[in-house]
Amino acid sequence: MNTEDLGNSKILNLLFKPAGVIMGSRLRRWLMNPMKTLRSADIQPGQTVLEVGCGTGFFTIPAAKLIGDEGCLVAMDALSDFIKQVSKKVLSADLKNVRVVKRDALNTGLGVASIDTALLFGVLPWPALPLNLLLPEMHRVLKPEGRLAVWMFPVSGWVPKSIIRSGLFTYIRKQNGVYNYRRC
Repeated sequence: MNTEDLGNSKILNLLFKPAGVIMGSRLRRWLMNPMKTLRSADIQPGQTVLEVGCGTGFFTIPAAKLIGDEGCLVAMDALSDFIKQVSKKVLSADLKNVRVVKRDALNTGLGVASIDTALLFGVLPWPALPLNLLLPEMHRVLKPEGRLAVWMFPVSGWVPKSIIRSGLFTYIRKQNGVYNYRRC
């Protein structure tokens, strides 16, 4: 079964529905301020940002506000129910700088060197996103000075080491739980 089929699977969308409720809850906002986390990724106005696994949009609206009208946010998820939710939120917020796409992060369909910052927030470690396939795709879409920002839940110490060992990214710093890397 390919990713497109998985993303449209009623069973998978139903299984992830409770997680979606938790992802967008007030409790989560109280425990984890999305703006504080995004600022740790050093997102700047005017940037083109890729949000991999946007889920229900916990980071989407705040990220769109950080990059401003001159920037562009590509909010990507493989699950159709999450894409519908985020699309509604973007429409309701009247944001013109967000493009919501239903795609696989292993094959984004984005242009080479088209992204300033790629956000991998809450999607690693995830069996459906093996690093040996995900990292080359992130490297491909990032601009030469592009950045990769990773926030993990649960925290997995092997992920940051694997990113460095890939030879595709150089470690910059960790701030507020966000690991920052620069494209090599």
